[in-house]
Amino acid sequence: MTAERPPVLVASDLDRTLIYSAAALGLRMPDAEAPRLLCVEVYESKPLSYVTETAAGLMTQLAADTCFVPTTTRTREQYHRIQLPIPTPRFAICANGGHLLVDGVSDPDWQEQVAKTLADECASLSEVRAHLVRAADPAWLLKERVAEDLFAYLVVERALLPDGWVKELGEWAEAKGWTVSLQGRKIYAVPKPLTKSAAMREVARRTGATLTLAAGDSLLDADLLLAADRGWRPGHGELADTGWTAPQVTVLPERGVAAGEEILRSFIRAAARLQV
Repeated sequence: MTAERPPVLVASDLDRTLIYSAAALGLRMPDAEAPRLLCVEVYESKPLSYVTETAAGLMTQLAADTCFVPTTTRTREQYHRIQLPIPTPRFAICANGGHLLVDGVSDPDWQEQVAKTLADECASLSEVRAHLVRAADPAWLLKERVAEDLFAYLVVERALLPDGWVKELGEWAEAKGWTVSLQGRKIYAVPKPLTKSAAMREVARRTGATLTLAAGDSLLDADLLLAADRGWRPGHGELADTGWTAPQVTVLPERGVAAGEEILRSFIRAAARLQV
């Protein structure tokens, strides 16, 4: 980044966009031809998330040339488990926009603003959580969790999930000012105003960035992609499964870690053009 001009802001989802679990790697080549992997997260003493070595180098370049903002639905605790191969970013967005981290610490002014908005515009977390628990069947419900006292999610046995259950839940939540997203084995219920895009706009305001780039794979990333000047989504994930796109969003054919590499290359190319 140069001092003479505002930075290009890059707000990117992490899981299944830039970092990948073993199950999500999507390695389709013979084992002997697979890319070398770098573990970027350990959970319960076991490796959990990876990037390719190529992606690590690309991320280093991107972080040096832009204002790179990791943007995730993860809680702060879950985010801090990730050790990206770059210096700690100045800003990070956690809990789907509920927490804006500045040098690793949640900004209290942003917390206060989010809390007021949710109180004014949505049904309470306790009401939504109670409905989730009542509506779920113990036959396929594995866990029920609350994240950061902001939203709730279920961990389910997806193969046993009844057809139409998520759609019905979404219709109920819509009337309460909430949205529902199915990602892997997790069903998220999130207040509509709790968005990654709102937090991205706040970072842009603080940094003076006038150009924003974004990437993501899930329905919870759609608002982020729509809010950015340019966006990218991989060939896998919830958005790909539903065929979602938008005029400023590039649909990549790559899947798995190959998509992660291509997203990083796309960010670098776009930032270089915009900074000329």
